[in-house]
Amino acid sequence: MSDSPTPDTVSSHHGAAGESVIKAGYDERLTNQDLAPLKEQKWTWYNIFAFWMSDVHSVGGYVFAGSLFALGIAAWQVLVALVVGIVAVNILCNLVAKPSQIAGVPYPVTTRISFGVKGANIPAIIRGSIAVVWYGIQTYLASVAFGLLALKFWPGLAPWGDVEEHGFLGLSALGWAGFILMWVLQAFVFWNGMETIRKFIDFCGPAVYVVMLALAAYLVAKAGWGNVSLDLSVGEGLSGWSSITMMISAFALVVSYFSGPMLNFGDFSRYGKTFGEVKKGNFWGLPVNFLFFSLLVVCTVSAAVTVIGTDDDGNIITDPVHIVDKIDNTTAAVLGVLTFAIATIGINIVANFVSPAFDFSNVAPTKISWRTGGMIAAVGSVLITPWNLFNNPTAIHYTMDTLGAVIGPLFGILIADFYLVKKQKIVVDDLFTMRPEGAYWYRNGWNPVAVGATVVASIAPICVVIFGTAYQASFTWFIGAALGAAVYWIGMKVVPTQLIHDASVEARITTDIEVDAAGEIVVDVPDAEPAVTSTGEETASS
Repeated sequence: MSDSPTPDTVSSHHGAAGESVIKAGYDERLTNQDLAPLKEQKWTWYNIFAFWMSDVHSVGGYVFAGSLFALGIAAWQVLVALVVGIVAVNILCNLVAKPSQIAGVPYPVTTRISFGVKGANIPAIIRGSIAVVWYGIQTYLASVAFGLLALKFWPGLAPWGDVEEHGFLGLSALGWAGFILMWVLQAFVFWNGMETIRKFIDFCGPAVYVVMLALAAYLVAKAGWGNVSLDLSVGEGLSGWSSITMMISAFALVVSYFSGPMLNFGDFSRYGKTFGEVKKGNFWGLPVNFLFFSLLVVCTVSAAVTVIGTDDDGNIITDPVHIVDKIDNTTAAVLGVLTFAIATIGINIVANFVSPAFDFSNVAPTKISWRTGGMIAAVGSVLITPWNLFNNPTAIHYTMDTLGAVIGPLFGILIADFYLVKKQKIVVDDLFTMRPEGAYWYRNGWNPVAVGATVVASIAPICVVIFGTAYQASFTWFIGAALGAAVYWIGMKVVPTQLIHDASVEARITTDIEVDAAGEIVVDVPDAEPAVTSTGEETASS
């Protein structure tokens, strides 16, 4: 007769998100082949570096970098704020990367450590919802490039680009064609799995730089180096205390810009060979890459003022798609438009497709796979009609800033829990168990302290969004992160254990993983508590 599997029986499963390892004791309500720990982590520092290149090289990233140099402060002040801000992002990304890298699981699974195996759906749904909105907006922005390209070759299509004459739900027929084309291209890359996405960003990151450098060289050569300036501000610049406050705002804007991908960076750091490889990739992909990208952008935009002029309102054009569209060189314009469209596909997939795929899969692992979760996000991005949202400054301000205000608390709770409360110890097997004695069961699968900290820490930044100024709103992430970390840490210290865990169950651990300063797993943990085997017998920890 055949032997029945024991709770420790391990089986390998190859899913779209990678090959994973599932133990027989893992609860199916928490497990599928995409959420389970990876069998092998293969990504090197270059793959992480390419990830950040793809995350930065987009129409939105281009406009954002250019806008920093138009804040009215001196170029050196912008550069200082850029360097300090991106170094802070680098440090924060290293912090959030560690739990996912050592456990080989995506972001929503690591949130089970602090929120509980059921409570983790709160951060998953919040982050997934934000990604859906941005996915739609980025797809729309990239689709504009195809519309401009079509009109350049076939001017007769102009009537089809008029939303009043041929429009539906606020978007012209030509706009719909470009949006659907972009939607399908992104879905095709995503559907082929994480390995295809890795190859895509490995190629596109450097390729986009080649075209960006060529575009910058072309514009600078035509404008003359003497007409290139790092100052894009119009009118009198700021000085004194005003310039200092604007520098602080610029720093905050840099961190806030990366807050989304920073929160769910574990979705990618889980693939890193070692934590050292992840840190190296972050260094080259963030401080080095973003600073070089920003300088390249400001030189290009500045030279473009001389070559193509300003827009109809006299403002500097920072949108790269519109810059290349106005270049009097068809080949350069076509190459430029296609490049920035591809670049936006890259950031959309890594920042706004992969994240909700894992997040929504975490909600119902048996019914929603990684692919299904991604397609839910893709369909949702159409239903919200992102062009209407993007073209309404008030609506997008309150929608995105309110959702973004909650990202800070989620980040603060994750970091405070892993580093201050759990002391970098992960009970990997208990991430996938519904047993009441599991380390992350808390009260019926929910950690009331984490839920309460999220609510309390979100109130202040949301109030700032609604009642504060635009300047104050740039600090909502910091307010939320600090409050989230503080409230959670204090709560785990002062709230009675019987209120955090089910009164009848004493939380025990089945596995104890400790990580040294270099990010390597320590096998022997002399001071560890007795471990519990899958059969419930206590053994000495080894």
